[in-house]
Amino acid sequence: MKNIRDINKMLILVADDDEDDQLFTKEAFYESKLHVEIHFVNNGLELLDYLKKGNDEKRPMPALILLDLNMPKMDGREALKEIKSNHALKMIPVVALTTSKAEQDILKTYELGINSFITKPVSIADFIEIAQTLGHYWLEIVQLPQNSQK
Repeated sequence: MKNIRDINKMLILVADDDEDDQLFTKEAFYESKLHVEIHFVNNGLELLDYLKKGNDEKRPMPALILLDLNMPKMDGREALKEIKSNHALKMIPVVALTTSKAEQDILKTYELGINSFITKPVSIADFIEIAQTLGHYWLEIVQLPQNSQK
C-alpha cells in the first residue's frame, strides 16, 4: 500500500543566499531522481515569513528545511532558534547545509535543535550523493509527524 509520501511531491525549503549553491542544490536534487519540489529563500527572515504565512496562504509546509548558516538580514542560527521555539514549526526537520566546519557552529546548532549538520561539498558529484542520501533518509525512511507535513 502506498502512502501519501509516495504520491505527492515533498517540499524541501532551502534557505541559502548564494545563487551558485542554489543552482547546485537544485541540480543535485534533480539528478537524485527524488520526487521533490524545491523552493528557495535567501535569508532567515524570508524563511520565517514563508513558514509563518504558509497555512494562511495555503502554501505547502516543507517536509524538510535545508539551512545555510551564513546569510544576510537574519542568519541561519537565528532562524533555527525561531523555528525550534515555535510550537507550530519545531517538528519540521532542519538540516544545516553550510560551508562552515567550525566546531562552535556544530555545537551551537545542535544546542538549538538542528536535526543534522552537513558541510557543503565542493563537487557536484558529492552534492548529488548528499542530496540522494538526505532525500532518501528524511523523505522515505524516517516517519515524520503528520502535522510537520501540512
